[in-house]
Amino acid sequence: MNTFLFWLKKLLPEWLLGIVRPTYHLMLSWIGAQLYRHPSCDITVIAVTGTKGKSTTVELITAILEAGGHKVASLSTIQFKIADDVRPNLYKMTTPGRFFVQHFLRQAVDAGCKYAVLEMTSEGAKQSRHRFIELDALVFTNLSPEHIESHGSFKLYKEAKLQIAKQLERSKKHPRYIVANADDEHGKDFLAIKVEHKLPYSLSDLKLHTLHKDGVALIFKSEGEEITIRVSLVGLFNVYNSLAAITLTRTLGIGWKEIERALSSLSKVSGRVEHFYSPTDSPKKVTAIVDYAHTPDSLEKLYQAFKDVRKVCVLGNTGGGRDRWKRPEMAGIAERYCDHIILTNEDPYDENPRRIVEEMAKGIENKEKLEIIMDRTLAIRRALELSPDGGYVLVSGKGTDPYIMGANGTKQPWSDALVVTKELENLSRT
Repeated sequence: MNTFLFWLKKLLPEWLLGIVRPTYHLMLSWIGAQLYRHPSCDITVIAVTGTKGKSTTVELITAILEAGGHKVASLSTIQFKIADDVRPNLYKMTTPGRFFVQHFLRQAVDAGCKYAVLEMTSEGAKQSRHRFIELDALVFTNLSPEHIESHGSFKLYKEAKLQIAKQLERSKKHPRYIVANADDEHGKDFLAIKVEHKLPYSLSDLKLHTLHKDGVALIFKSEGEEITIRVSLVGLFNVYNSLAAITLTRTLGIGWKEIERALSSLSKVSGRVEHFYSPTDSPKKVTAIVDYAHTPDSLEKLYQAFKDVRKVCVLGNTGGGRDRWKRPEMAGIAERYCDHIILTNEDPYDENPRRIVEEMAKGIENKEKLEIIMDRTLAIRRALELSPDGGYVLVSGKGTDPYIMGANGTKQPWSDALVVTKELENLSRT
């Protein structure tokens, strides 16, 4: 199929290719469903979409369903999981080709999984990778500008997300559930789809929520009783992610005790506000945070979660050749919240990596705060050296991404987590 598309690109003019491509993608999705015998008909399928929080919400839902005694499969930017078989996602895409997802669902069914929790993206929807998957439920987290150059406008980006909701609407399964963030201005558009159960969630669902350096606490009032749920994930955004997961799983019949057990024991989500600490014998104590934040809104929310600590921030930008508008904006956010900023290489693809960070640097007025270190390892090392005792280093943009993508399709194996761990160990020896 890839060879076929290659020759289409060679033989057809761009305008005609633009007409043919949607049909080609839809055809592939249909073939995949036929090839694997429509596995989504034999398992409860929960989709999660939005701009931010998708992967974390997938992990939270999965943990709660497992605590409820169910065998679960999950697919996200972070990993592919079928019951106890877990593999990292090395594809540099959230929703791999439609044959992959249908095959994944067939494997989940054959393994005896009751639920499959799937992260779904606008880019995947644009290529019909959500089609011919019979959904039972969809969770909408939030919406803010992203992939604007790819989609053409925010309106088209939002429409791609809504196509996933329409896939739920056309699903042959019953009952169907839409769970949507009512505090997000776009939540009402997802709640407007025609399904049996519409489940908005909001901070107003909580009697109280508190934010701590090591997690959040949520207090619900249920049937006259106060229920406290502690989650070992930081930030207001994780209050919302937790609310999304709890709203859905309560409706699916999971009890409060199972939810509390699942969320209190979930110590981390890889690459999502993931904490790393200096070795116990280190003369200087530094906390490093690795996070996927790659939009202005997500970056600001990350920094706000650590607003009361001294922090050195390491960031690049997501992908050369795309969303150039956000480069100075993200750097400007870093200037507002960070004590020191190190701009570094991330995923330049075919664009000059130096040019990317120089465009970012234009958003920083106080140049005394700024360093540019193109080698990402050296940038992280320098940040850890600059951090004061008890300070924080925030490394954003990559999360669990397994490669730094370079020119002509080259890719350098990479792990922010491994580099941070190694450099913290090296720092303890100096």
